[in-house]
Amino acid sequence: MFAHLRRMLQSQIMTCQEPEPGPEPDVGHSVRPGALYVVATPIGHRGDLSPHACAVLGAVDRIAAEDTRTTGALLSHFGLRTPLVALHDHNEDRIAADLVRALQAGASLALVADAGTPLISDPGFALVRAARAGNVPVYAVPGPCAAIAALSISGIPTDTFVFAGFLPPRQAARRARLGEYLREPRTVVLYESSHRIGETLQDVVDVLGPQRQICLAREISKRFEESTTAAAGEVLAWHRAEPNRSRGEFVVVLAGAPPQDDSGEGERVLRLLLAELPASGAARLAAAITGAPRKALYAAAVRLADAHRQIGENEPPPE
Repeated sequence: MFAHLRRMLQSQIMTCQEPEPGPEPDVGHSVRPGALYVVATPIGHRGDLSPHACAVLGAVDRIAAEDTRTTGALLSHFGLRTPLVALHDHNEDRIAADLVRALQAGASLALVADAGTPLISDPGFALVRAARAGNVPVYAVPGPCAAIAALSISGIPTDTFVFAGFLPPRQAARRARLGEYLREPRTVVLYESSHRIGETLQDVVDVLGPQRQICLAREISKRFEESTTAAAGEVLAWHRAEPNRSRGEFVVVLAGAPPQDDSGEGERVLRLLLAELPASGAARLAAAITGAPRKALYAAAVRLADAHRQIGENEPPPE
């Protein structure tokens, strides 16, 4: 009996032991000659730079950076000395062709923004497009993205969303853009700068209404990170309550518009059309005009036609 118990105990101990070391997992290919790597860099905490990204940045021939000083500081922190070339909004179209020719000749290149994933409201599109047109292989080294990070913590639906980047700087254009989201059913993710965030929140309240649910996130993954999700009017008050909440970099997540009740307008249009059209045709046109459900409008058309017929039957014949 004791021998049996001893064997059972030994079996359990062996089960809990760590498995024998095996081959290292495949974390991606090594840097290839003639390839462009689009590399995501930290948006705050430098520890968010992945080992894969660090390895690529250290192995490529050059790095195209939005600001060579910012990227230089990041490389120095990790002990990397890869040569840098500036690629920003003012020179990208001009130097993209030269960089692609270097790639076609066998050089490897990484593309980085100051923070986050390149091309997401950052430079790099002209280079990636030119590389694709020149049959240069392009690889993603994924990582931080402020829009996705804010969306993930917002508590606002994430199953379908629109990334809208930065709103226009002038108020009239900004409010016009927000007006496009008045009936947008999908979540909308926006970026905003520190010197416009207060005005933008006020515009959200004025255009979309104080009850529209929004999330305001600032300084994601940095020391003073904070966020709140509430009705737009409450978020505006929260922002104004503390002067420091105007500092940093911001992401605004707008909840989609609630479903519109078009049944009233649909029935109004339906009544007008029934004077000239049969029930099926009137319902079809009323649905196309107002967006109300066609089946519901057809049922209403039949009901209205029956009511009209009964009224006619109960009326006394004309003298």
